[in-house]
Amino acid sequence: MATFLDWLRHDTLGLLLLAAVGIALLLSLIIKFKVEPFIALVSTGVLVALAGGVSLTDLVGTPTGASDALIEKGFAGILGHITLIIGLGTVLGAILEHSGGAQVLLNKLVKIFGEKGTPVAMGVTGFVLGIPVFFDIGIFVLAPLVYVAAIRGGRSLALYALPLVAGLSVTHAFLPPHPGPVAAAGLFGVSLGWIIVMGLACGIPAWWASGIVWGRWIGARVKVEVPGEHIHQVQEHDERPEPHIGTVLLAIGLPMVLILGATFGNVFLPENALRDLLIFLGSPAIALTIAVLISMWLLGLRRGTNSHELSKITGESLRPVGMILLVVGAGAFFGAVLAATGVGKAVADSLSQAGLPLIVSAYVISCGMRIAQGSATVAIVTTGGILAPSLASGDFSQPQLALIVIAISSGSIIASHVNDGGFWIISKYFNMSVKDTLKTWTVLETILSVVGFAVAGTLFAIIS
Repeated sequence: MATFLDWLRHDTLGLLLLAAVGIALLLSLIIKFKVEPFIALVSTGVLVALAGGVSLTDLVGTPTGASDALIEKGFAGILGHITLIIGLGTVLGAILEHSGGAQVLLNKLVKIFGEKGTPVAMGVTGFVLGIPVFFDIGIFVLAPLVYVAAIRGGRSLALYALPLVAGLSVTHAFLPPHPGPVAAAGLFGVSLGWIIVMGLACGIPAWWASGIVWGRWIGARVKVEVPGEHIHQVQEHDERPEPHIGTVLLAIGLPMVLILGATFGNVFLPENALRDLLIFLGSPAIALTIAVLISMWLLGLRRGTNSHELSKITGESLRPVGMILLVVGAGAFFGAVLAATGVGKAVADSLSQAGLPLIVSAYVISCGMRIAQGSATVAIVTTGGILAPSLASGDFSQPQLALIVIAISSGSIIASHVNDGGFWIISKYFNMSVKDTLKTWTVLETILSVVGFAVAGTLFAIIS
């Protein structure tokens, strides 16, 4: 037994076996036994740590030194980075939702693109509004607008829905303040400014190919009727007093502009007061705080929403954030275990010996995790933990690290199917059968994933 444990803990093949068994156990708990992902990640992490030779003291600490425990360091390191960003981003999205900003944005875009260009307007709305709004919330808010567009156009609901959900999906996967890219940026120590730059560079072509080209082609061929029980929701949205389009765009764009200002100011400006100010204003927490405060005033208080209502809006919006943070923290702990046991290094060495470029390995691992268990966030944080040792030992620039994050994010959304909650949201809200959802949404997500990775890989090769 001791000989086997020594082999398992110190031999590369043994460590790879430990990794395979750990990931198989994780997937089994999530898929077969329906265990909550954060519980499955913590449980599997503890078992892998013990099997890999991590002492009980190192794992859980002592009564006087718990802060040195692997389980606490795993959670604290990533949560300290992402909690405020995700919380503020969620509040910003809730204020935009409550104000009716989505309908204002869509109406403006329909005027620009015309009635025939309404599917493209839907896609742009999903992309822009998807920056501050979580994927499922974006669907809940925008679905009634899709219904009315389909009724007015007299065409399939899928034609209008698919460009929209492509926009929501690409921002959810590629751009802050969404949990996946923020968590990966924290794991790899890459600036969110570079995540925004590379996320837009890879995400826009992927969104166009999947949502506009594929979405319009397949949407015209899959006939889906508007569900009658949802039509009344349109009137509810139409009765809201509308904010000005400039205010809506300010709320969405201000944090991104500030973060990008800090990133490029740090690169191009000499050390002076202006550079320090840009870095301060562009730190994600400060940028989002400024955007939230301005939105509270312009989209809330100035338009008649009192402080009690704003407090209720923000409180309700933050309820789902707890589960997201638990999953991300547990995933970071699992990654810390893989690093502490040497599993991460063994996997990294094996990938290197296989001759696969690191960015390709990142994509392949993330794809496998996504297809197997369904959650994009779990796929990202688990893949990040596996690859962290390789990134730590390599000499990668910030743009290169950002592209690796985008490769992981691309893999995390491939082939959405029945084990993904988003699959069922799309099916329910847009009145599609499982077969039609597979033909439309699953293929859309796969195109989005492949094109996003292809652009990321091309850019990585160019700058390397």
